[in-house]
Amino acid sequence: MDHVSLACCLLAFLLYYNTLDADFVYDDRRAILTNPDLLPSTPWTRLLEDDFWGTPLTDSGSHGSYRPLCVLTFRLNYLLGGFQPWGYHLVNVLLHCLATALLVKVARHILPRSRSSMGPAVVGLLFATHPIHTEAVAGVVGRADLAACNFYLLSFLTYIAHIKYRDSLCCLSNTSTQLCGDEHVETNGDNKIKQFHGSKYHRFVVNLQKNVTNCNWPRKFGRVTVHSETVVTAVRKNKVSPEESFDEFCCWKRMGKQWGCLVVSVLLALAAMLSKETGVTVLGVSILFDFLTTTSTHKRQWRSAVLLSSAAVVLLLLRLQVRTPQFSTADNPTARAPHLLTRLLTFVYLPVFNFGLLLYPNSLSFDWGMDAIPRITSLRDPRNCVSILFYLTLGLITRHCVKKLYDKQTSSTVKPKGRRENASALVIASDAKTWICSCPVCHQSLSELHSASCRTSNNNNSTSMYSTCVCIRVPSRALPKNRRRRKPQGNSVAILLGLAFLALPFLPATNLLFYVGFVVAERVLYLPSAGLCLLLGLGIAKLWDNRKYRCCVVVGLVMLSVCFTVKTVLRNRDWVNEEALYRSAIPINPPKAYGNLGSVLSTQGRVAEAEQAFRRALLHRPNMADVHYNLGVLLQGKHQLDEAIQSYQRAIHFRPSLALAYVNLGTALIAAGRCQEAVSVLRQGSRLDGTGLRDRREHESARVSALLQLGGLYSDQGRLQRALAAYREAAHSLPKHYPPQSVFNLLGETLARLQQDEEAERWYQAALNAQPDHVPAHITYGKLLAKNVSRVAEAEQWFRRAQRLAPEDASVYHHYGEFLASRARHKEAATMYEKAAELRPRDYELAVAAATAMRQAGRQHDAERWYRQAVSLKPQDARGHTNLGAILHLNGKYTEAAASYREALRLQPGDITTLTNLHKLHSVMT
Repeated sequence: MDHVSLACCLLAFLLYYNTLDADFVYDDRRAILTNPDLLPSTPWTRLLEDDFWGTPLTDSGSHGSYRPLCVLTFRLNYLLGGFQPWGYHLVNVLLHCLATALLVKVARHILPRSRSSMGPAVVGLLFATHPIHTEAVAGVVGRADLAACNFYLLSFLTYIAHIKYRDSLCCLSNTSTQLCGDEHVETNGDNKIKQFHGSKYHRFVVNLQKNVTNCNWPRKFGRVTVHSETVVTAVRKNKVSPEESFDEFCCWKRMGKQWGCLVVSVLLALAAMLSKETGVTVLGVSILFDFLTTTSTHKRQWRSAVLLSSAAVVLLLLRLQVRTPQFSTADNPTARAPHLLTRLLTFVYLPVFNFGLLLYPNSLSFDWGMDAIPRITSLRDPRNCVSILFYLTLGLITRHCVKKLYDKQTSSTVKPKGRRENASALVIASDAKTWICSCPVCHQSLSELHSASCRTSNNNNSTSMYSTCVCIRVPSRALPKNRRRRKPQGNSVAILLGLAFLALPFLPATNLLFYVGFVVAERVLYLPSAGLCLLLGLGIAKLWDNRKYRCCVVVGLVMLSVCFTVKTVLRNRDWVNEEALYRSAIPINPPKAYGNLGSVLSTQGRVAEAEQAFRRALLHRPNMADVHYNLGVLLQGKHQLDEAIQSYQRAIHFRPSLALAYVNLGTALIAAGRCQEAVSVLRQGSRLDGTGLRDRREHESARVSALLQLGGLYSDQGRLQRALAAYREAAHSLPKHYPPQSVFNLLGETLARLQQDEEAERWYQAALNAQPDHVPAHITYGKLLAKNVSRVAEAEQWFRRAQRLAPEDASVYHHYGEFLASRARHKEAATMYEKAAELRPRDYELAVAAATAMRQAGRQHDAERWYRQAVSLKPQDARGHTNLGAILHLNGKYTEAAASYREALRLQPGDITTLTNLHKLHSVMT
């Protein structure tokens, strides 16, 4: 890596260093945190069968994005560091650095030689600092674009290597024919042989003939024959040394490199496509480069183009086997516009808008959906003028460059040379530099003869002019002009290739070929921005060549770099966490930003701010079902049941397939005492069809939850048979990803209440087999076994196992205490109850249970302490005051006991138990 590439890589790393401590944000959660393909329990083969988000490609709700190589890198990240975000961000930053270095190398091949020093440096600088890259680098999901870009550039560079090896063989073949095939020697005889041996061309032609004929090129590349009998006779008179086979090896080695580079280029294009679909367009860019950088074509070039085109067609056909998904209106509202004119004008304008973001990346957003970009509904919209101007300018530039190339190629065409001119060309060729391999003995580079050190150390004193380990490299000036290869020298070639890098990778995202699930996505511009950087690098380097503009160029470039750098660093901060990201998008896409911000604030416990954000989102866009649902969850948590029910109903109205809304609506109706309505809602939610939904796993889980809620409602009502039927239906419809142990455990509990102990035990065992550390199953199984006197010891073992599995779970100690109390082991039971109450100090029922256990164990003072705790938790509960008065009565604190009894009677006048206890207390006191 040269110093320019290294400097650009270092700059790129420093700019994105502040993303290493960022969290998972936005799409990262679904692609990583909830993606089952990252987990070790998922077979590796699932990566080839699922889409980018972990949904099977055969599922109707699949996103259709097939990027197994990108998901593979996520899985490797998980194996190395779990769900620690910094490792994922580090890989993204390193990929951006590598892409910057590769683009600098690409720029050296594309930009004219006169700008080869300044141009690549500018390209690398702009690509490293461009703010449009922040979403791709700072967001972990952007790795698809980063990986595709790297494979894209590697494929392009490998194809350039293929061209070099291919055309070096082609040029050598053509030169041999030109130098030897056209120089006919009309006279045979010894005099002519002597004259030729004495000529200064002899050594060049003999070595050239050996290397051409030894490689069997007439069979592989077309017939290459030296027609001069003089040359053939001279070669035959020379003794063939054993090292002559080394020449053939060198030629075949170059042929192997030629085809190897072509195969590797196609494989890298495949890797780019498996990272992101746009990667396959590199094959088109490579073909364009091949034809633009050649003054005239030949059959080897056409053969490469045909092979590359065939590979592109095959890859596209394979990719098109994946079904195209259906996206929601919010994702791409223009695609659902009813009028063709609206769709056409808007989609024509969107590439112009994207190009504007590349030129002026000031206003950036994590999402450009909904109405962030108003649709063009009329021909009178002024944005149509911008579209016309953009495409007209693009067409004129392309036409000018193509015309200039055509004129240059036409003017460079020359007539075939005669014998005299060919002879002069041969004289020039006699000064050719020698090249091919190192000596097979000393492995040192050779000139026309063995090196001096080789001759000395190996007694190789031969200075024969027919040394077989010397090959000829013919300089380009010795080639016929109509067969000469060249690197791109003109600005026209560089401009056309820059436009190709800009347009071809972006073409699949234009909505012109097929609809995509977004309007504008900044990370999609990562690869097309390379084309813009190439064009800017060409323009700045051209200005640099004019000395009077150099000062302006330096000032302008420094200002542009500083602006890009500052914007990138500041934009990186927006991607540190979700709150900052969503707040940054409020000016551009307020409904989406406020809706997502409300969810983040709600999870942080900032309920008032979250409610305000949800309501603001609905002011901008009232039909967002997700926001209505999230607002309902928040209101239900605040016990505002009526408002929560209304929010859930609105969510269902705007999206009837939102199964979670049915589940929560049913829960809210149960809490409000509207059980009959809850039954209807939960039954409806359990029967929803999930065809075509984006998140099928969440939908199926919600359907099961609806059945469990329904079963729980029936169970609380004592309708155990209906509860059992609901639980059986849930068990029958369990999706693969849903944890079955909870369903099996509920089935066991219901069967146990129905006295069907044998079947209940089977379900408990099934729950434990599904998850051996499932604590609720340990407890319920222990309670079932405790009903059988002969299995009491076994039951206690299950309680102890639950205690070991969940030493901080209050319910474990509570149920274990119940078991011990039922066995009249009151002292041990009191210890368990006390531990449960300590683990959950705000639980009123546990405090009462602990106090009761203390009283039964004879620990009266401890019982008093826990009764006082219960009264402090529910001061308006008459039962608590009665219990406190009773324990105070037993402890001899009569005055306090009387006060507690009176408070209980105030809260519940006429309570017989309290009146009886108070009467006994008065008897004792008198």
